[in-house]
Amino acid sequence: MRNNFEFLDLKAFLAVLELSSFHAAAKLLNLSPPALSRRIRALEEAVGAQLIERTTRRVAPTQVGRELMPLVRRLVDEFEESILSISDLGGRHRTQVRLASVPTAAFYFLPGVVREFNVRYPGIRFRIMDLSANEGLDAVANGEVEFGINITGATRDDLLFTPLMEDPFVLACHRDHPFSGRETLPWAELVGHPLIGVSKSSGNRAVLDHALAATGLQLELNWFYEVNHLSTSLGLVEAGLGISVLPKLATPQHEHPLIATVKLENPVVSRTIGIVERRGAPLSPAATRFRDLLVDEWRGS
Repeated sequence: MRNNFEFLDLKAFLAVLELSSFHAAAKLLNLSPPALSRRIRALEEAVGAQLIERTTRRVAPTQVGRELMPLVRRLVDEFEESILSISDLGGRHRTQVRLASVPTAAFYFLPGVVREFNVRYPGIRFRIMDLSANEGLDAVANGEVEFGINITGATRDDLLFTPLMEDPFVLACHRDHPFSGRETLPWAELVGHPLIGVSKSSGNRAVLDHALAATGLQLELNWFYEVNHLSTSLGLVEAGLGISVLPKLATPQHEHPLIATVKLENPVVSRTIGIVERRGAPLSPAATRFRDLLVDEWRGS
């Protein structure tokens, strides 16, 4: 077993898994496919275990590979930032802010705040991972990112949570549906209608189930369709296949020709969006500045 490896071996490992393709990774790194394969084998020999499973249909990490990915990513990022800080590029690319965000916040809020941050601190790079609530928490906990934008429905003892805003759950329905045009709707009226819901592993589903547990409604609601992504549920609503309960941020923010939204009440259920940090892990100066700007922008101060 080899007891050493090269930096390019780590880059090759990350590129293959991030692109899910040996061919694309070889092109990105300007390597021939055989040379790339040798890099992967060299790293596997150094680790003493297979890291990547490759079949005719897919490329995926092994269990050891999955555990190694955040460590390799952190090592590569820190090395590249160190090199940039002492090179001529250092003046333009001093560091990188790494964060994970639930997709709705990444889509609607982050672009504007990143734009403002770039005006104040030009040259600082960003690595933004749009992940589900649970995946985002794992990325913060294992150090793959410095902090995250997440929801309270998936908090953990090893993480700190700073609330930023409330995002109420609303009903989304086709404009031909009888509920369209209503300003408010009690949850009880949803009983008996085919609902489109997110999977039980979703942080949003956990928020809903917990909030409705006291009313008993979660046992009576007919979750007829189950999806993994909120965007998929909107597609089914647009096709007229059912109605969906989802956070307001996930619904069209402007007038939509096919989808209408209705406020839900009795009870009013909302998720709290905030910043998640790892306990005992101080942020880098760049991440600290960006976190503070997020708090200022979202709280309207």
